[in-house]
Amino acid sequence: MMFVDYLDRGSRIDPAAPCMLAPDGTVLMTHEDFTAVSHRVAVALLDAGLEPGERVAILSTNDAHAFAAAVGVIRAGGVWCAGHSASAIDDYVTFLDLAGATRLIYHGSLADRATAVLERLPAVRTAVSIGPGRAGDPELTAWMAPAGATAPMLPPDTSRPMLFISTGGTTGTPKVVPITNRQAHLMFVAISVHAAEPEPPRHLIATPMAHAGGSLVFPTLGAGGSVVIHQDVAPAEIAASIERNRVSRLFLPAADLYDLLALPTVRDHDYSSLRHFFLSASPIPPERIAEAVDVFGPVMTQYYSQSEAPLTCTVLTTEDIARAVAPGGDRRRLASCGKPTVVARVEVIDDNGEILPPERLGELAVRSDLVFDGYWENPEATAETRRPNGWHGTGDIGLRDADGYLYIVDRKKDMIITGGLNVYSSEVEAVVHTFPEVRDCAVIGLPHEKWGEVVTAVVEPEPGQEVDVDAILRRCEERLGPVKAPKSVLVRELPRSLVGKVLKRELRDEYWAAHDRKV
Repeated sequence: MMFVDYLDRGSRIDPAAPCMLAPDGTVLMTHEDFTAVSHRVAVALLDAGLEPGERVAILSTNDAHAFAAAVGVIRAGGVWCAGHSASAIDDYVTFLDLAGATRLIYHGSLADRATAVLERLPAVRTAVSIGPGRAGDPELTAWMAPAGATAPMLPPDTSRPMLFISTGGTTGTPKVVPITNRQAHLMFVAISVHAAEPEPPRHLIATPMAHAGGSLVFPTLGAGGSVVIHQDVAPAEIAASIERNRVSRLFLPAADLYDLLALPTVRDHDYSSLRHFFLSASPIPPERIAEAVDVFGPVMTQYYSQSEAPLTCTVLTTEDIARAVAPGGDRRRLASCGKPTVVARVEVIDDNGEILPPERLGELAVRSDLVFDGYWENPEATAETRRPNGWHGTGDIGLRDADGYLYIVDRKKDMIITGGLNVYSSEVEAVVHTFPEVRDCAVIGLPHEKWGEVVTAVVEPEPGQEVDVDAILRRCEERLGPVKAPKSVLVRELPRSLVGKVLKRELRDEYWAAHDRKV
């Protein structure tokens, strides 16, 4: 099924039902309105000469018209270039340049950023603003085709790219990942199966529309549901909005979940409407997941994926998590990323592509139509992800337990080699996270003349809390032994991406900057 077929099917469930809502509950668009705007944008693009596969950038805050415009780009046969609206302008320009974007639809509040893009990328020859923007640029509502305009239905081709996203900016040279209609459909199927809800869902988005929270907008619309649009992650506003708007699903990265749990009034709201609180993008310590279940109920759902195989490779379901936190439950299970979804085969393999038995460490690898066809115009980088026997290598080191649950131990590149011995940083981080005053931590290897690298824990404390460094060092040595235990603890704020993910490579590079070697 093509992306627009899926959304059109959802809109027909109840065309008059709310599609996009403001945090106060105001209906911004019905499903009928949303579909109509997407058609009008598509027709306007085609009238302006949009070629099949042409890349159109959307630079916007979370906005109903921006989502509709993105669908319009895809409906017209174009490719939506999704970049974070608050990313560094150099990063955004690099992404659009690599993607070969030729048109820009931007939110009027970001006119200065749009100007910077247009000045540096002469190939971007068209600019349209959502709301008042730069002088001379047409506004979307006046520029799009007249009411009633309908874009022609394109021939089905599930291999056709519909979305370009950027990856690798925090770990090396940025790369462009094309997402096809096939991948999007499989992702939607997995969400429908593993996160089924009895009524059309209500999804709250507060993270940028180019992030995972934005991806979850579309399976919500495909189920005839509605989206509550927040501009940013404000814990008090989110807690109130869940109750006010009877939100049934939302996504937050780990750092934002921690902020929400730290809200003094977090337990004062009614969360009975929630069915799925999605977690993804980075591991969550088991203690935090248990705390979240205590606050929000048995609704936590953990997905594992990467941009090259989007969102739904494995899932630790609400039922899995509820059983693990129940009295007598297996708390180890909370550290798992779950079992493969219905749309992916995920195994632990050795360097020859052979599947390893339970409890053996190897690389997590995927075989599925969910896997991308390759980086845009970058066959060398694509080849680095390919493994024998047709596997896609994730770069994550992990294992499978006897019950079939998968665990990520570390990233290959995050492994610390100290005195010739391998230490997986996530194993050490799990112990450090047992201290309630630790908001987050990152374990890295710092340069050492004798051992090569020395295990070091970098700890960000909870606001107003003091970290007992000696207690952390003692507990780590008791549980992990002298080799794996950190030799020092640094207390500081951790560098993060726009969506709150700890930038471990950036942190490590900061301490290695004065050294010629990097390992």
